[in-house]
Amino acid sequence: MKKSLMIGALIAGFATPALAFSCPKDMAAIDAALPTAKLSEADKAKVTELRKTGEAQHNAGDHASSVKTLAEAKKILGIQ
Repeated sequence: MKKSLMIGALIAGFATPALAFSCPKDMAAIDAALPTAKLSEADKAKVTELRKTGEAQHNAGDHASSVKTLAEAKKILGIQ
């Protein structure tokens, strides 16, 4: 039983940093898509603001909010 708990804790410990590191990947995808995106100026401004907010959330350690914010920007851009 103790062995199972220790294995679960190890897996959880490795999964959390993996989620945290998706933020830079998302920001890079947004940065790559934005210059050629066919969006209105208002949508481009919204994506830029969401990207900036997502980076600030990531830097503050709020990765859940960062992932959500960056996903919204990616949705506007039409990227996965």
